[in-house]
Amino acid sequence: MIQRRTAFGDICLCVASMLLIVCVDACVVAQEAEPARTFRKAVLIRFEGPITPLLEHFIYRKLDVAKEKGADLVIIEIDSPGGYVDSSLNLADRFLDLDWAHIVAFVPREALSGAAIAALGCDEIVMAPEAHLGDAGPIFQGEDALFRHAPEKIRSELALRVRDLAEATGRPPALAEAMVDMDLIVYRVRNKNSGVETFLTDHEIESSDTPDDWEKLKPVQESREKHFLTVTGRRAVELNLAEGIATNRDEIKQRYGIDGELIVLEPTGVDTAVTILNVPFVTGLLLLIGLIALYVEFSAPGLGAGGIIAAMCFTLFFWSKFLGGTAAWLEVVLFLLGVAFLLIEIFVTPGFGFAGITGMLLLVVSLIMAGQDFVIPTTTRELNASLQGILVIVGAGFAFLFAAFGVSHYFGTVPVVGWLKLELPVPSHDDTDEEGKPRRTAEANRFPVGVGDWGVAESPLRPAGKAIFGDAYLDVVADGSFVDKGKQVRVIQISGNRIVVREIEDLGSAQVS
Repeated sequence: MIQRRTAFGDICLCVASMLLIVCVDACVVAQEAEPARTFRKAVLIRFEGPITPLLEHFIYRKLDVAKEKGADLVIIEIDSPGGYVDSSLNLADRFLDLDWAHIVAFVPREALSGAAIAALGCDEIVMAPEAHLGDAGPIFQGEDALFRHAPEKIRSELALRVRDLAEATGRPPALAEAMVDMDLIVYRVRNKNSGVETFLTDHEIESSDTPDDWEKLKPVQESREKHFLTVTGRRAVELNLAEGIATNRDEIKQRYGIDGELIVLEPTGVDTAVTILNVPFVTGLLLLIGLIALYVEFSAPGLGAGGIIAAMCFTLFFWSKFLGGTAAWLEVVLFLLGVAFLLIEIFVTPGFGFAGITGMLLLVVSLIMAGQDFVIPTTTRELNASLQGILVIVGAGFAFLFAAFGVSHYFGTVPVVGWLKLELPVPSHDDTDEEGKPRRTAEANRFPVGVGDWGVAESPLRPAGKAIFGDAYLDVVADGSFVDKGKQVRVIQISGNRIVVREIEDLGSAQVS
């Protein structure tokens, strides 16, 4: 009887020990589910839609704001089907190198293709149970406008980058590579000596120092042939691709112990303006208005409304491209050099020669380069971007030429583009008075001078300046060579608000009206 009681006691003790072990394991799991650190300030940035350079730099701006606010936890809420490979990798590298805050990718619905790559750069990935992650195989658009899988060279390079991201953040590199390689099969394996389980491919097992120590348990079904690895949130946690499950922002706050409000960085007016100004139609309209305003200013010398409007248009253009991530200071320098060459052509060497052609080429090149994040296109995507930029600039240029015909009717002509306006007919014999001087027309009567009147240059005319006609001081433009101050001039043409004069070579015959 005593022996039976002792046996029964041993059984109870064993059961109690097992329950204690289970409780300890549960406590360990619970501790792992809790955040390893507490956070003072948390910021959430919404990452939504196709990944483009515009979205990439939007995220950069918001990260800068989060840093200024002193955030030590940054949550990137991703809902994206993917996008450009280079922008995705840039975002992943930026997340990986972030050293002033703990960064978490929260996927409530999907992070596919490039978005999955960007998420791999975060310290943690937290997903909704039915959200999707993966399918990061690179594709390109062929000449027939159909999308195809990228060649092996591109896939291999991307696979290497993705493996590096996974290794840096403690995730299985083989599973990350399977998101990119549709023919890669990954196995759950166990080390026979240590009992450690992980995920490896055949190549990784064979190339290890002790290939016989690894025992294949079973293949990961999502990595079968002809399929890019794509997993749900639950499955991602099982495969160690994600660190936790959360359905909404409240659960995110609970997971990371956020007591106060979660600061959400919404798009601002600046972000909206940058997005609108980078729409191709709006970009072309901005260039068209700037060119017309510049033409008006050159036609009516002096810094007036035309110059101010042109400066505003081109400033907005480069500002939007800067914040959109496609422009740098090189494009601005080329644009300013182009303007300088045109000014030299207009005010120093009148006509249409080397300076004018160089200036126009520099302007066109700077505008094209400002609309793209590369110099020479090497991929189909880059080629399409270049063609779109060229199309916008050419369209704005043709629209400007048509508008210039109308503007020149009121403002006359300027060097370089002077061919846009027809010359006025030479006065006939019936249009001269009894002294042989041209009669003043109704157009000329707007000024106290007329064609044929004489005056004196009150300032150097290079080619614009001032001249005095009797008691009237007027803005004039010299025709041909420059005129020094004090030289006598004669009015040869009046068009709109533009008075064209020419220096009198025979001083003995000069008369002041």
